[in-house]
Amino acid sequence: MSQFFDPTIRALNNNLNLRLQEQNVIAGNIANADTPGYKAKAVSFEQAMRDALNLEENVKLETSSPEHFGSKGADAVEADVYDDPNGIETLDGNTVDRAAEMTKMKENQILYNASIESLRKKLGMLEYGVTEGGGNK
Repeated sequence: MSQFFDPTIRALNNNLNLRLQEQNVIAGNIANADTPGYKAKAVSFEQAMRDALNLEENVKLETSSPEHFGSKGADAVEADVYDDPNGIETLDGNTVDRAAEMTKMKENQILYNASIESLRKKLGMLEYGVTEGGGNK
């Protein structure tokens, strides 16, 4: 994301990317709720968000190619996906609690929508500043 945008917009962008990743993991859990031996996955969202907010403090490497180490930048923040240790194993070895996953999915969707609304309002303020707030017409 361009350095033109302020830290709030970058944080909201990272939040949306991480929420999307979490939604995909939850959807995978729900899809595999009847798969014998499947272990429910979880996302380390909070740690990934903390890391994303601290990217500004990290030293940025200059690279000459997008394949070089360190060239991903703030937009490439990803959370760690791990086997959920809180899952209760059923007789077939599956640890997915479908009702709990549906609840997580709804909560994640609400938080995603709230981030979208915050980003929309922030961009609206920028638009106002550029178009109407200048004074000279």
